[in-house]
Amino acid sequence: MEKTDDMASTPQDGKQSGKDALIETVRSLATVVLVVVAVRTFLWEPFNIPSGSMIPTLQVGDYLWVSKYSYGYSRFSLPLSPNLFEGRIPDRVPHRGDVAVFRFTKDTSIDYVKRIIGLPGDHIQVRMGQLYLNGTAVPCSPRGDYAAVDERRTRMEGALCHETLPGSAGAAPVEHDVLRLTNEGMQNDTPDYVVPPGYFFAMGDNRDDSADSRFMGDGKEDLGFVPMENLVGHAGMIFFSVDAAYPIWQFWEWPMEIRWSRLFMLIH
Repeated sequence: MEKTDDMASTPQDGKQSGKDALIETVRSLATVVLVVVAVRTFLWEPFNIPSGSMIPTLQVGDYLWVSKYSYGYSRFSLPLSPNLFEGRIPDRVPHRGDVAVFRFTKDTSIDYVKRIIGLPGDHIQVRMGQLYLNGTAVPCSPRGDYAAVDERRTRMEGALCHETLPGSAGAAPVEHDVLRLTNEGMQNDTPDYVVPPGYFFAMGDNRDDSADSRFMGDGKEDLGFVPMENLVGHAGMIFFSVDAAYPIWQFWEWPMEIRWSRLFMLIH
């Protein structure tokens, strides 16, 4: 009769198998981290909307997918924004009307989201609340009354109008809604701004409650012209949206907090 040997495991074998399992776990986690970093750096990055400056297009509590490749890559595309190179690679000019995420001009650790209104060489002016582009009034058709809530849960009541921005580089005109609260204030009567080379002019769709390129001073919230290098990406889709009217511990309110109609909404 043929004999078989039963091989008993030793403590050393147990230690080796435990070590192999740990190495495999670390390797798997490292792979996941690298994939996430690569996707966030070169493809898409999620952002959330903390303020009401882009109402009605974007609401406080919206979560966006932003395409990082749309405008090429700058140092602000990389984690921690290391100063490894200048400019954009490749250098792609955004389209007029794009909703874009970019770094604030006074503090590049802060992300802003606004609509690109003017490109290099464009003349931008607002007179009595009417936007002018290169000397021509930008059409904005009335759409009735509108109310919204900002980041401070303050109710804003105004009127919508449907704006049609001329396209750029052969692109079609961009149609979108803007919120108007008043025709008064310095934001509604501006000088004629000429966008310099290498910059763009950005405005919020909530035209009377937006710190944007109309403000050119030295104030800590004044945006001014924005360098193309500061672009992070093009805001393409809302993948989640929550009202956050209730404290987070009131979990029974969570289903009602989600704005189901805004999920997977394309941004125009």
